[in-house]
Amino acid sequence: MRVAGQAEVFASHLAGRTSPGNALNIINYVAAFSVIMRTGPCLVRYFIVEVSAINKEGLMINEDIREKELRLIDENGTVLGIMSAKDAQLIANEHETDLVMIAPNANPPVCKLMDYKKYVFDQAKKERDARKNQKVVSVKEVRLSIGIGDHDFNVKLKSAIKFLEEGNKVKVSVFFGGRELRYTNEGEILVDRMAECLKDYGVMEKRPKMEGRKVMSAIINPK
Repeated sequence: MRVAGQAEVFASHLAGRTSPGNALNIINYVAAFSVIMRTGPCLVRYFIVEVSAINKEGLMINEDIREKELRLIDENGTVLGIMSAKDAQLIANEHETDLVMIAPNANPPVCKLMDYKKYVFDQAKKERDARKNQKVVSVKEVRLSIGIGDHDFNVKLKSAIKFLEEGNKVKVSVFFGGRELRYTNEGEILVDRMAECLKDYGVMEKRPKMEGRKVMSAIINPK
């Protein structure tokens, strides 16, 4: 278990030394440890440290890497050992891959064998797909006024239903003019009436409240 403990120490050290704010910005650490102990000659298959989601900005590759000592990981995430950058580059050439530094702040720095152009292409594709599938929630406003007629109220109601069905939030606002400020309770009743009509489509986030001196509003979240 001594080797397993060393593996854990290294993984913790790597995660601690590489913060999300650095140029490399390693986002996700996944460490797997596999230790096979035998009496007599000891066969130890070292742990695998796989570091993913590498920020391509500021990434050092191939001949740009000149460390005297680094830890090398192959394409499958298996640690090949500690060696010079020159020896690591020779192995990368044999594998017909790029040598990419994925953890410059680790001790020693960690490099991985990978097809860098393919990695950048795959990451760009993932980002495009994520943006494509990202659902943007907007806040649409429905404006009411004290004394609004049933016809106008129903027109506003239909608009609010459409907004909620599209997945947007709806801000129900009541505007007060002049002497109407004395009847803010009627504004609250009006917002409650709208919320009640929308109960099958959305839920009021908070009770109506005044925004400034002349507007009362509440947010309806889509179901």
